[in-house]
Amino acid sequence: MSEGAAVGREPGKRPQEVWPSPPRSWATVWRERWRVAQESVAYLARGWPTTIVVWLLIGTALALPGSLYILALNLERAAGEWQGRPGFSVYFEPGLDIAVATEAADRLRGEADVADVRLITPDEALAELRGQAGLAYAAHVFDALEEANPLPATIRASVALGGPPERLAELAESMRTASGVDEVVIESTWIERLAAMRGVVERIAIVAALLLGVGAVLVSAASVRLAIAARLAEQEVLALVGASGRFIRRPFLYLGVLYGAGGAVVAAVLLSAALIAIEGPLARLFESYGAGLYLAGFDPMFLLALLGIGAVLGALGARLAASRPP
Repeated sequence: MSEGAAVGREPGKRPQEVWPSPPRSWATVWRERWRVAQESVAYLARGWPTTIVVWLLIGTALALPGSLYILALNLERAAGEWQGRPGFSVYFEPGLDIAVATEAADRLRGEADVADVRLITPDEALAELRGQAGLAYAAHVFDALEEANPLPATIRASVALGGPPERLAELAESMRTASGVDEVVIESTWIERLAAMRGVVERIAIVAALLLGVGAVLVSAASVRLAIAARLAEQEVLALVGASGRFIRRPFLYLGVLYGAGGAVVAAVLLSAALIAIEGPLARLFESYGAGLYLAGFDPMFLLALLGIGAVLGALGARLAASRPP
C-alpha cells in the first residue's frame, strides 16, 4: 500500500474522507431514494420476462402457506360454530308412515333442552339430493326414484347452548327406542375429526411457510445476483469515486423488495382464484349442515401481511446476494 493511501487510516478503521460530504436535508435523501426506486422499477420493466418468472415463483411459494392458513382459520371457525350447537340425526325405516316421524318430532320439540328440530320427509330428502347432484344425465334416475322413493324420513335436532353434555346422549338414546327408528347418529365425532384436521393443517402450514420462505429468499437472492453481475461496471465506478457500500447496495435491496412485493400480489391473485373455484362446492356443503358460507381470513389485513412478508423475504434475499463480493 502506498504512503498516500495510508494517510488518515488506523488499523481496523475505515479510511477518513479527504473531502467530507456536507450534511444533506431529508428532502434530498428522499429524492435520492425515490430516484433509486424509479430506476429499480425501470430495470424490472426492461427485463419483464425474468420479472414475471420470479414473481410467479415467489407467488407460488407464498400462496401455499397462505392457503393453508386460510383453511386452518376456517376449520377453526366452523368447528367453533358447529361445536356450539351439538345435535343428532334420527333416521327412520324406509317406507314408514310420515305420521310416526311427525309424532317423534313433536315429542322432541316438547323437550326443554332441545333448541331446534327439523323434520325432513322422504320427498324433501329426494329433492335435496337432486339439487346437490346437479347431474343432467341422471334426471331419469331421479324420476324413477320419485315413483318408489327409498329415502327415509329424517329428524335433525340440536340441543340448547350451555346445556349439560350428557343431555345430548340421553336424548339420542331415548330416540333409539322410539317406534320406527332405524339409526340415531350423534353429530360430534366429525367435529372432533375436524379439530384434529385443523391441527394437522396448522402444522403443515408452519412447515410449508418455513421451507417455501427459504425458497423465496433464495429465488430473490439468485435474481438480484444476476442484476449485480449485469451492473458490475457501474458498481466499480461508484466504488472508485468513493461511494459507500450502503449506497451501492441500495438499488439491489429495492430490487429485492419489488421482487417480493410483486410475488405477494401474484400470491393474492392465485388465492383469490382458488377461493372463487371452491366457493360453489363449499356453499353446498355448508348449506347441507344448515349454515351459511362465510370464508374468513382473506381480508385487507391478510393481504397487507402477505405483502409485507413478501417484501421482507425479497429484501432478505437481496441482502444475502449483495453481501457477497461479485
